Amino acid sequence: SRRVGETEYGFKLLPLGGYISMAGMYPPSTATTGEGDDARPRRRRLFETLIQDARTANDETLQGDGAGRAFYQLPVYKRVIIMLGGPAMNLVLAIILFAIMFSGIGVQTATTTVASVNECVLPAGSTQTSCTADDPASPAAAAGIRPGDVLVSVDGTPVDTFAEASAIIQNSPDRQIPVVVERGGTRQTLEVTPVLATREIATADGGTTTAEVGFVGMSATVAFVPQPIWDGPQAALAQTGQVVGIIWQLPARVYQTAVDTITGAGRDPNGPLSVVGAGRLAGEVAATETPILNRVSGMLALLGSLNIALFVFNLVPLLPLDGGHVVVALWDGLKRVWAKLTGRRAPRPVDATKLVPVTYIVVIALVLMGGTLILADIVNPVQLFG
Repeated sequence: SRRVGETEYGFKLLPLGGYISMAGMYPPSTATTGEGDDARPRRRRLFETLIQDARTANDETLQGDGAGRAFYQLPVYKRVIIMLGGPAMNLVLAIILFAIMFSGIGVQTATTTVASVNECVLPAGSTQTSCTADDPASPAAAAGIRPGDVLVSVDGTPVDTFAEASAIIQNSPDRQIPVVVERGGTRQTLEVTPVLATREIATADGGTTTAEVGFVGMSATVAFVPQPIWDGPQAALAQTGQVVGIIWQLPARVYQTAVDTITGAGRDPNGPLSVVGAGRLAGEVAATETPILNRVSGMLALLGSLNIALFVFNLVPLLPLDGGHVVVALWDGLKRVWAKLTGRRAPRPVDATKLVPVTYIVVIALVLMGGTLILADIVNPVQLFG
């Protein structure tokens, strides 16, 4: 570590996280107890020893500090702003990363450009890979649709995405419909009759289901399509809500991860990760044989998700996390407001060192959960690509 000005910076042996410690994070012992050190020998219990050690360490940070500069002496709103600074920057960075991913690079979307046309119609679930003389020609091939054609309208309705064209086709089995395509700079109208076939279709919840729908036998070209600038921030906020639900279930999810590791079961790809797991996923994304834009987009999504996880986790209202310090500052402010409203004298500052035993319990729990996840990420890592 090295001191620069009034601040000491340092790197630890295990870079598993970062933290800051400011002068006077807690009030001095005399401000909370109303008395100096008790020199009388007595047998302290474990928690009392931990509290006293925390007070002593905190008092050392106050030596030579200017009046009014200690953290505990700042107004409540300043303390809250300071403690929210780190998590807020995580959220801002996540929003920026998602905005770049959604609007700068775009989302892979099936465009209106035809990528391929099936020669025939094969039954759903068939393992057949080529057409035979007995297989009926696909409606797209029979109508003269070719790879490279750009769909302009289907059944008189202009289409901007392949999904819009597919929806009209699926709702028009056994009915001849006009399809306008652009080919070589000119537009042509082709007559297509979708056949009724059993196919997998997407559901509203992101899954798939099997249904009998209209089918013509063509696929779309997939390309990155930039989205509106607000889509990225919306996606970041939506993921934040999902992470909140995961954080409150963290102990149970870590336990399940431990069980999966011991039994050799596959890991939940949406489950918690350690820094080792995040690093492995980043390496897996970077090493894939996909176009550079796909890898950059995947890396941005991973970094954005990591920042959202840090934002939510640090707001958990337990010391030593930022959320715990915010709760202490707000409680201190409420006590002062109540004393003012009731005409009482200003109370002593909140002695957060009394929460040190709880803080140790939280730290031990975090260490145990972190160690479990690191071991799981080494022995039974999450696989993104199978």
